[in-house]
Amino acid sequence: MQKGIVAIVGRPNVGKSTLFNRLCGQRKAIVEDYPGVTRDRLYGHTDWNGKEFTVIDTGGIVLGENQPFIKEIRMQAELAVEEADVIIFVVDGRDGITSTDREIADILRSKGKKIVIAANKLESATGTEIWDFYSLGLGEVIRISSEHGIGTGDLLDSVVELLPEVKENEYPNAIKVAIVGKPNVGKSSLVNNLLGEERVIVSEIAGTTRDAIDVPFFFDGQDYVLVDTAGLRKKGRIWESVERYSVIRSLRAIDEADVVLHIIDLVEGVTEQDTKIVGYAHDQGKALIFAGNKWDLIEKETGTFEKTVKDIRNKLAYATYAPITLISAITKQRILDVLELIKEVDLEAKKKVPTSRVNEIIRDAIRMQEPPTDKGIRLRIYYGLQTGSQPPKFTLFVNDPKLMHFSYERYLENRLREAFGFLGSKIMLSYKARSDTDAYEKR
Repeated sequence: MQKGIVAIVGRPNVGKSTLFNRLCGQRKAIVEDYPGVTRDRLYGHTDWNGKEFTVIDTGGIVLGENQPFIKEIRMQAELAVEEADVIIFVVDGRDGITSTDREIADILRSKGKKIVIAANKLESATGTEIWDFYSLGLGEVIRISSEHGIGTGDLLDSVVELLPEVKENEYPNAIKVAIVGKPNVGKSSLVNNLLGEERVIVSEIAGTTRDAIDVPFFFDGQDYVLVDTAGLRKKGRIWESVERYSVIRSLRAIDEADVVLHIIDLVEGVTEQDTKIVGYAHDQGKALIFAGNKWDLIEKETGTFEKTVKDIRNKLAYATYAPITLISAITKQRILDVLELIKEVDLEAKKKVPTSRVNEIIRDAIRMQEPPTDKGIRLRIYYGLQTGSQPPKFTLFVNDPKLMHFSYERYLENRLREAFGFLGSKIMLSYKARSDTDAYEKR
């Protein structure tokens, strides 16, 4: 189901990043007292009154300035505005309306977006300071203090009222697959050859696919929806006109996918861009597959296949659970293996295991290696159970969650994976004190 996107925009140093952190419940954006700190978009996920949505923190829009990164920061903000469903326009309530605020308001008005003005830094104000901001003609003005949390509930109430209705899944029985990777890696060629027809434009020019395109099809008893996304760009080129819509839609495709198929250019090898795309999918707990493309262009000798797989695995070591296949989208070598892997990792992500088997594996793990101690107190694991799927989640009931050491957590995760598989899925563990109802989650 489609989630909404909310972009936070405004001139520098009005408190956008502090508001982002407040709304997302985490210190993710860098907050400083001087303008221009947030140069790239930051993404966070949150919910309010039962509605889930993505929040984008943008760099401040600065007009008529000739300073390093100013053009780039503005373009980052405009990219977020293009794709957002609702805009939070943050202004400084103490300063009142500035000429830059008015110019930004003109830009936002031309986009035809739904907008809420957040008059920030008014923790000790009387409330009358907000009236001037209505003259911008952009709609409701909410008095807030992002630093102290004042008014953020009212702000969220206004935002969620403007979010679009959640769309029902058009393909309830299909596996939805986001095909992602950097530009010109062969994503569209793979889609075309899987379908056996030219459903997606293919070109050697990076950036041909600008939108995320849903392509439903049926193969070997299974419905699929392939989402061929625009390639994610290097930061230095992200604001070129051909890419105005690509990045956020690619991330949205990952959010909505059951399985993420990440295509790697075997000629170039794993790049920084690849690690960031995979990192985003990993953080979202998505089922992952790595497909190294352009295998036909690789010079081969004994052991080349194994060496290439090992190199990918080493460079994407935080996602060792993801299966790897080496393909050629042009010659169609092993492309049907991709569909088999998609089907398999989707089933693995949805797998549910009996509580009795979970506890049998945990008991065996404890017998083989005792839990850690801290200041003479040993971690005791009483029992565990699976509490979620896609990704698989397990809750362990213990005497004190703080006694769990990351190395022992990794050990337990490995034992669970050996027993139950979960190919392609990140295993998530959480811990509860047996007498406590609040979970202490470690991911």
